[in-house]
Amino acid sequence: MEKITTIGLDLAKHVFQVHGIDAGGQVMVRRQLRRGELLKFFEKQSPCLVGMEACGTSHYWAREIAAFGHTVKMMPPAYVKPYVKRGKTDAADAEAICEAVTRPTMRFVPTKTIEQQSVLMLHKTRDLLIKQRTMLTNALRSHLAEFGVISAQGPTGLQSAIACLHEMQDQWPELARVALHGLVDQLRELRLQIEKLETRLHAWHRSDETSRRLAKVPGVGPITASAIVAAVPDASIFRSGRQFAAWLGLTPKAHSSGGKEKLGGISKQGDGYIRRLLVVGATSVIRVARKETSSKLWAAKLLERKPARVVSVALANKTARIVWAMLARGEDYAVQAQAGAA
Repeated sequence: MEKITTIGLDLAKHVFQVHGIDAGGQVMVRRQLRRGELLKFFEKQSPCLVGMEACGTSHYWAREIAAFGHTVKMMPPAYVKPYVKRGKTDAADAEAICEAVTRPTMRFVPTKTIEQQSVLMLHKTRDLLIKQRTMLTNALRSHLAEFGVISAQGPTGLQSAIACLHEMQDQWPELARVALHGLVDQLRELRLQIEKLETRLHAWHRSDETSRRLAKVPGVGPITASAIVAAVPDASIFRSGRQFAAWLGLTPKAHSSGGKEKLGGISKQGDGYIRRLLVVGATSVIRVARKETSSKLWAAKLLERKPARVVSVALANKTARIVWAMLARGEDYAVQAQAGAA
């Protein structure tokens, strides 16, 4: 009897779909498994190739299944979609995954460790709290504007608005004071939580040698460096710095046909969080240029003929390529700068 060589696994919360084939492509198994049956099924199977989509819980299941000796490969769901024949069912998805994982040109997502996922959880939680802080700040400003209190933007303007609240609160109804002080208390609590998360991120950054090396690049601080190191376990999966920048959505969107090339704005596909951090870092490099480095000179020349936002994105693209070279080759930023000068 032929043994199973490739399995497509469609993940879910409680019910999982399995599609297995042998070396000749003959279907050997097509069934549903409950959550408690999944690991028992793979424990009984001989080591084989297991494909799944990179989605929620996929890294957990990849680590658990790989512990039984299987080769687990995860793929972006958008790359699996073309292999779905007709209709949207779990069985069709599992069959498409089984087909896609065997394609020689398929791109795969490396499995993250528990530590890397923990660092990314810190980043995502911090990002969520910052969004909530922005929402609370906007709500406080709009409510105070109803009573004629207008303040400047930024942290200084927010502190000025809170000071006006304390000075003029006796002139306002009690119901308004309760609502406004509730927002101020929430902002104070969020600030403490964000500071606590950033302290843990900085501590992890100092303990990781790769993250410390990346932080030497202009526009890449501890937050950005730690996010990149945690999100990219293996930089060798990208063939070049341009492919890494394309994964971050920092390259132009192509729409070419009939030999005519047409490039639009950046694609904005891939990891939007790291892309945003790189663009913000590039903007700070452009604004505050304290030392004459090659990257800042390049950005200054580009500013003479391009808008500031376009230059920020272009510099973020260039920074992403430098980061990939440092990760893929294990080099330091000083080595990259000397090589560019040579």
